[in-house]
Amino acid sequence: MNKGFFPKLAAGNIRRNGKAYIPYLISCIMTVALFYIMVSLSMNPGLADMVGDNTLKSMMSLGSVIIAVFAFIFLFYTNSFLVKRRRKEFGVFHVLGMEKRHLSKVMAWESLYVALIGLTGGLLVGIALDKVMFLVISNIIGAEISLGFFLSGTAVGITLLFFASVFFLIFLNCVRQIRTSNPIEMIRAGSAGEKEPKTKWLLAVLGLCSLGAGYYIALTVKSPLTSIFLFFLAVLLVIIGTYLLFTAGSIALLKLLRKNKRYYYKTRHFTSVSGMIYRMKQNAVGLANICVLSTAVLIMVSSTTSLMLGMEDTIRVRYPNDFVIYADEQSEARSEESFAQIRALQKEKHLHVTKETQYPYLSFGAFLNGDTFEPPQYASLGSIDRVQTLMFVSLEDYNRIMGTDKTLNEGEILLYSSRQPFQHPTLNVLGREYTVKETLEGFIGNGLLAAVAADSQCVVVRDQAEIDLLYGLQKKALGDSASERQYYYGFDTDAGEEEQRVFYREALDLYAQNKYQGTMESKADSRSAFIGLYGGFFFIGVFLGALFIMATVLIIYFKQISEGYDDKQRFEIMQKVGMSRQEVKSSIRSQVLTVFFLPLIVAGIHVTVALPLICRLLALMNLTNTGLYIACTGVCFLVFTVMYVLIYLLTARTYYRIVSR
Repeated sequence: MNKGFFPKLAAGNIRRNGKAYIPYLISCIMTVALFYIMVSLSMNPGLADMVGDNTLKSMMSLGSVIIAVFAFIFLFYTNSFLVKRRRKEFGVFHVLGMEKRHLSKVMAWESLYVALIGLTGGLLVGIALDKVMFLVISNIIGAEISLGFFLSGTAVGITLLFFASVFFLIFLNCVRQIRTSNPIEMIRAGSAGEKEPKTKWLLAVLGLCSLGAGYYIALTVKSPLTSIFLFFLAVLLVIIGTYLLFTAGSIALLKLLRKNKRYYYKTRHFTSVSGMIYRMKQNAVGLANICVLSTAVLIMVSSTTSLMLGMEDTIRVRYPNDFVIYADEQSEARSEESFAQIRALQKEKHLHVTKETQYPYLSFGAFLNGDTFEPPQYASLGSIDRVQTLMFVSLEDYNRIMGTDKTLNEGEILLYSSRQPFQHPTLNVLGREYTVKETLEGFIGNGLLAAVAADSQCVVVRDQAEIDLLYGLQKKALGDSASERQYYYGFDTDAGEEEQRVFYREALDLYAQNKYQGTMESKADSRSAFIGLYGGFFFIGVFLGALFIMATVLIIYFKQISEGYDDKQRFEIMQKVGMSRQEVKSSIRSQVLTVFFLPLIVAGIHVTVALPLICRLLALMNLTNTGLYIACTGVCFLVFTVMYVLIYLLTARTYYRIVSR
């Protein structure tokens, strides 16, 4: 054969299969571009000038890994559509005299063309959009926009190496399929799906159990700490359940409907049920992929958006005052001395203080067992979901700070629960039993408790003497691991944020020079870190959401093409047995719509069930505004539904053109 035969044949194959190859090439280009952008952003020196630069770099690196894993799976999956549609073509080539090694050469040239177009186009698009994405991050976190253009040679090298490896592995997989296929089977590939699928009851039951277990975890887990560990297990179970129910459960359900003679033997039900049995066999994995990707898009975008929108509320909970000092001195006198030094610095720097809050408190960790809080050494294994933090303040300090005049008798307490409510009438700790007189709606601000992932119980006792007694009992029970008394001093100011940052640095120097023990925090200084963290989350969520939407569109497109060719034959057969063209078209449209929107409906159910678990995870980041997350989820679902319908309308044109030829 002529040396130029195989390159020309490969190029001609790509042109002739343009309807399938063009979307695949576009997906390759966009996947390469998005990967390069994420890698390049993680290496961009401009991040060093932004707040929370280390956090941003770490998040961009994590995003690169996620995109790499996704790209590997996604490109393999979409390539399988191409191979499936062309199996008959390969069989014809083989019958006409081409050996399998010749077909492998054709695939080698096709893979080379795809790799060159994907890598070249992807890098050009990525380099062109890299600066735009950097400007987007700068705008999200409010950083100054730097001039100049950044091109990372390392990012280009990593992108080329990774995707060259992916395209080579895809080529090897295609060769494997050609080598192991029978030419006659390849020619008959177009009708291979006509056999009725078998009912796999075991897989259907396993899918139902897996999905049920994932839902159970999402709905029943109460502890935020436990939510962290069980979140990924719940996600894995739901994904497994989704795939099994789409592939096996749907067919089992349709066959049960077919056994119901009153339901099945009606013209409308007869054609739709019988048609969907075959449709689900051929497209179940694609539908499950669409469902999982849709769920991921909705959860990522809604959660990161709610974090961004609720950032000020989160900062307010975490930092109840503009400046806070948590003194850990051995004596109250030493703590008062440190506070006096800060007040003197306020006067020296002419910092106008608008409000002050000061109080002593005792705080330590314990394990909840019924209505009793036990020291850590008495806790059993696996009790991490019962770990809680106890904070004790006197009634006098509470009334003074909150502006109330509540009273307590001997053995009575007021109780405020930071996350999960304490549901017992009495509270036992270190051998002391207290009666809960009142459950409080609000409490003295304390950012350290807000920063703790565990539930917290804030207890108001009758007087300072009771706190001293608890301190002694705690010392005796916990020994060297016992907590010291702490002293809170917080104040607000009407100074600008830059002035507050300057004062914060000077206050830190003063504290270090005098070797005071404690922690000092500034709301203005910490806001920058929050903006960097939550802004990074928001960018990653939207970025990956866009990537998953692109994947969803492509899977839907290939699914429509695949169904179009299958339904073309079914369309002709149904007309031959007596159905009118309009009846056939109506029946197929009904099946397509049912199957097409099934993943969206299931994704909506997944997101709804996941709401409690996601809300608990967001609470760990101090976002307790559940209404905000629900609103963001609702808006995201509506927007995604509109996009989904538009995608259907656009891809349906291709489908109907194929069917009506």
